[in-house]
Amino acid sequence: MTHDAELYPADRLDRARAAAVAAGYDALLVSPGPDLRYLTGYEALPLERLTCLVLPAEGEAFLVVPRLEKPAAEASPVGGLGIEIAGWAETEDPYALVAGRLARGVGRVAVDDHMWAEKVFGFRAALPGAEQGLAGPLLHGLRMRKSPAEVAALRRAGAAIDRVHTRMADWLRAGRTEREVGRDIAEALLAEGHARVDFVIVASGPNGASPHHEVSDRVIGAGDPVVVDIGGTMPDGYCSDSTRTYAVGAPPADFLEYYAVLLAAQTAQTEAVRPGLTAEALDAVGRDLITAAGYGDRFIHRTGHGIGLETHEEPYIVAGSTRPLEPGMAFSVEPGVYLPGRHGARIEDIVVCTPDGGERLNVTGRELVVL
Repeated sequence: MTHDAELYPADRLDRARAAAVAAGYDALLVSPGPDLRYLTGYEALPLERLTCLVLPAEGEAFLVVPRLEKPAAEASPVGGLGIEIAGWAETEDPYALVAGRLARGVGRVAVDDHMWAEKVFGFRAALPGAEQGLAGPLLHGLRMRKSPAEVAALRRAGAAIDRVHTRMADWLRAGRTEREVGRDIAEALLAEGHARVDFVIVASGPNGASPHHEVSDRVIGAGDPVVVDIGGTMPDGYCSDSTRTYAVGAPPADFLEYYAVLLAAQTAQTEAVRPGLTAEALDAVGRDLITAAGYGDRFIHRTGHGIGLETHEEPYIVAGSTRPLEPGMAFSVEPGVYLPGRHGARIEDIVVCTPDGGERLNVTGRELVVL
């Protein structure tokens, strides 16, 4: 857990309160998850017992925690924010505790997007006159514009995942199963500095045509293209995510043909990033090239997703999104081509929009690596 005041500054509570007030909410209720960590630095355990940051439109913020969790909360960055940490005993009703401390006549409350349904219903019973809404639209606007400290954290995560990709020749070879290779990769993610492994995709041969395949007991064969998409969470809470495609020996000719198209498209997209370009326009940069080469119907997902305290968060780089890119926005650029029953390929970098363009946070080579 980090105590870095630059990465988790105290003014986020004021900014979140201002966003809630502007949206007409009387209080913001945030349970354990990425929003709570963003606002306070506290990586609280998601338990059946209620932990909740209460941020009223008027009055002081406070954190409600089970009494047995209070020492952990005090030892976390919350302890340096100067807000009250209110512990509740096993025989108390924490929802009633929150309701009793909020101003009478609370009309609208925003709950975080990841709040468990049982807790949403607990607050609904304790605040029967309050309309509930999602806090995501308020907090996304804060979270998707990364500070310099957050960009530095993502840069460290990118370097860690790059180090894993540079070691792929140690593990990826014919005769091994995807699961065996995946196990080695997971160990390397931790060895290279991640606190947690979030996902490991080792998709060989026909499995490469399934973008979220993960691993199986399939034995990797000579000539197989293999999509390796991996990511984890660093000790400071920020995530990595990068995809490279490898070939175990000489791959099929048709694979080489579309891999060249994919590489040109992904390179064009990363070079196109700049403030003011819309998300859908960035998606179109690569999609148009892939479509012109005859593979448009084989690129079956959006170009990318934002990244930060979650692997997938705003902004999403997808057709239909007119959101303009802004400095500080960090997102994946990961076009893919997939031939069902045969093979597939994807290239993914995390890119940060800067005032004068974009910065790739994954800097390993994007050309096909033949092992």
